[in-house]
Amino acid sequence: MSESGGVREVKSAARTVELLELLAARGDRPARLQELADALQVPRSSMYALLQTLISRGWVRTDVTGSLYGIGIHALLTGTSYLDSDPRVRAVRPYLDEASDALGETIHMGRLDGYDVAYLATRESHEYLRTISRVGRRLPAHMGALGKALLAERADEDLPEGPYEAATPNTHTSRESLAADLARVRRRGYSVDREEGVPGIVGFGFALRYDAPAQDAISCSVPVARLTPEREERIVAVMREIRTKVESTVPAGGGAIHWR
Repeated sequence: MSESGGVREVKSAARTVELLELLAARGDRPARLQELADALQVPRSSMYALLQTLISRGWVRTDVTGSLYGIGIHALLTGTSYLDSDPRVRAVRPYLDEASDALGETIHMGRLDGYDVAYLATRESHEYLRTISRVGRRLPAHMGALGKALLAERADEDLPEGPYEAATPNTHTSRESLAADLARVRRRGYSVDREEGVPGIVGFGFALRYDAPAQDAISCSVPVARLTPEREERIVAVMREIRTKVESTVPAGGGAIHWR
């Protein structure tokens, strides 16, 4: 049983969190009772009791037959509270608007969470519409511009061994390949994702250095069909300017509580 700061982990609480994370990761694929019991290696009766408790509190939902389970609306309400209460997200949002107005492309803000990036804010391009917003979603850091901008702020020794999951044929799948790219990010001052996370999309990522190492980054995503050398130069110039404005507005610490 794991411990944190000398305090023994509460097994029932850990199991509840694991269940919610599992349901959230399944997205639009509801799960059956036995699937969940098997995945978390708990007795079917214990899983059923936990699910019924969470359904009554709105954290889990079930279908009319009571045989399918998915994440509940209270998870959304809690996630929205996180975004609304974060002073850095509030401070960066106007600059995302400014970048979107200047470039007409999709602009993201993300935060490193382990070896993933969580999307905290997005301004979608009017010319490239996603069917699902990325806000609240996670992407492995090695796959995209946001993540690579943040990984480059850290030592290569901190990278996981690999092999890494691939989203496209261009995704880095080895530690050596990713480390070589991160070296280029450090020299250049920003990251470039050329169809590594999403086919047909190129991203440019910029770490926000009001923390050391940076925890947050912003990026601009553009379809390959619209990207010319002149357009790329314009995107980099605008995003560099936006980063400078954000870092001058949000001082070190950002006036925020130092959560861990």
